[in-house]
Amino acid sequence: MKVLLITPPMTQLNTPYPATAYLTGFLKLHGYEVAQRDLAIDLILNILSRQGLEPLFEKIEENYADIDDQDLPDSIYHFLAHYADYYQCIDAVINFLQGKDPSLALRIASRRFLPEGPQFETLYQMEENNSEVLTQAFGLLGVQDKAKYLATLFINDIAAVIKEGVDAHFEISRYAERLAASNPQFDDLYNALHSTESLYTETIIAQFMQQYIDAEKPDVLGISVPFPGNMLGALQAAKYCKQYAPHIKIVLGGGFVNTELRALKEPRLFETIDYVCLDDGERPLLTLLENLQGKNSTLFRTYLLEAGQVIFKTTTDLHDIAQKNVGTPDYMGLPIDRYLSLCEMLNPMHRIWSDGRWNKITIAHGCYWAKCSFCDISLDYIANYDDAGADITVQRIKTLVAETGQTGFHFVDEAAPPKALFALAKKLIEQDIVITWWGNIRFEKTFTAEKCQLLADSGCIAISGGLEVASDRLLALMQKGVSVAQVAKITKAFADAGILVHAYLMYGFPSQTEQETVDALEYVRQLMQHGCIQSAYWHRFAATIHSPVGLNPAEFGVELIANKNVLFAENDIAYIDSVLTNHEMLGLGLKKALYNYMHNTGFEYPASFWFANKVPESCIAEDYIEGCLY
Repeated sequence: MKVLLITPPMTQLNTPYPATAYLTGFLKLHGYEVAQRDLAIDLILNILSRQGLEPLFEKIEENYADIDDQDLPDSIYHFLAHYADYYQCIDAVINFLQGKDPSLALRIASRRFLPEGPQFETLYQMEENNSEVLTQAFGLLGVQDKAKYLATLFINDIAAVIKEGVDAHFEISRYAERLAASNPQFDDLYNALHSTESLYTETIIAQFMQQYIDAEKPDVLGISVPFPGNMLGALQAAKYCKQYAPHIKIVLGGGFVNTELRALKEPRLFETIDYVCLDDGERPLLTLLENLQGKNSTLFRTYLLEAGQVIFKTTTDLHDIAQKNVGTPDYMGLPIDRYLSLCEMLNPMHRIWSDGRWNKITIAHGCYWAKCSFCDISLDYIANYDDAGADITVQRIKTLVAETGQTGFHFVDEAAPPKALFALAKKLIEQDIVITWWGNIRFEKTFTAEKCQLLADSGCIAISGGLEVASDRLLALMQKGVSVAQVAKITKAFADAGILVHAYLMYGFPSQTEQETVDALEYVRQLMQHGCIQSAYWHRFAATIHSPVGLNPAEFGVELIANKNVLFAENDIAYIDSVLTNHEMLGLGLKKALYNYMHNTGFEYPASFWFANKVPESCIAEDYIEGCLY
């Protein structure tokens, strides 16, 4: 029995999403013939090519034939006016972003090679205030990075043309996300899937699926859906597979499925999908394959359709595979040399997400803390903690370096356990294993200056962690287990060791007041000004049905507004907060301030400066963080 695993569009362009690599390595351990393809990168490379620009140009001309030039959207007007330049540049730019033609950087950096469309407007605005902004960001000799940044803006221009001109669902790293995310009904996805007018990506997806099936001749197609923005692409791929090779059994799984389809009742999904597996895919998929071969009659955490009804089948006789036994991720079949290294922002930490090819690996399954009240701690991927052990992790690292030729690693743990990190770092140093790595942690006091230096010596270049609401009262309410002062000391220890720090921030948590939000921004301003954190991102709090807030709303002073008639996806849940605060207005100010801070400007303004409406002044002493550090 042969299995083909695919990742549907859209995902990050710089590195493969690891789910299929994890499952490929595991299934090969059990004797299965497995192939994998990254439909997401294949699709985007098809679009971002001379071959792809030609039909795009024709479609744009057709769609806007009756509209005067002065009435065209900026992106469309610029694309049509400069199409010859886009056509000339596109293949060379993609080659450069794949690291295959570094000499082109000199032409790109000259600012005379690329057509600069509306996505360059932010850069123009920065240059009006500071004509040396790019020189300051990249120096006089940072030509490669400067060119990568300009090339990324060029790619974003084309993406905007596609979104505005031919497909409103299109985005570079996600696709039709709103059709799937927390959507209790399947109608939007179903209608898009069966639209009389084919979506822009549908024909391309069909072409690649035919190639995959003809080349691999699988008996089973496994589709991993990590995010809502992968769901429509997954269904398009499955639909074509059903039409072209109806004998192939199609299995759906992945992060979006595990989080949002836990109460699945929609039978129409099974017109294109045969099975839906929940949580860790190793055991459910292995059991399903054995079932399909007649080796057992059991299924494990699997939905299917019987007599027109969606049925969930599982058994208590089986358990998940221990981390030490899941095997090493296997990237064979993925086009390692074709991913695009992008530079989306003039910030050294922020760029790591989109720049460089990273081997993804997990030190431990689940979260060792698993208490935060905003987190889906009731779900298996958080609640079921299992450490593989440093020796096994080191061996997997060696295997991946040998297989891929790449020494960059992203540890994709929910929060990497400190003891396991320290043990791993020591073994990497002892065995003279040279890698570059980064990952997510919890800002806890075990990360002393000495331990941070140990991690740096082992190859750590960056970490991310949650400061969340940056309010001691709210941090205690959400059971984060840290304080602002503690985070300041820990992040400074990392920064002093030469490790970049990214902070996840949150606003709008239940009972959060306007004053607390302004104070949180002041904390962040001081943390960034003192070099404790180099990058951050504000998330708007959303109550989810699997989190303590969603499960026990009264403890947080909120009243839930129940989702009704859920047949498909359910995750976010609306609520009424006991404290009324204009979080929408505050969120705009928080993001504006942070954008400036990450470009090393705006620190001289008080926190209240960034908000459109009048807000109270911060109550935080201007030297609070300094006092925590020295």
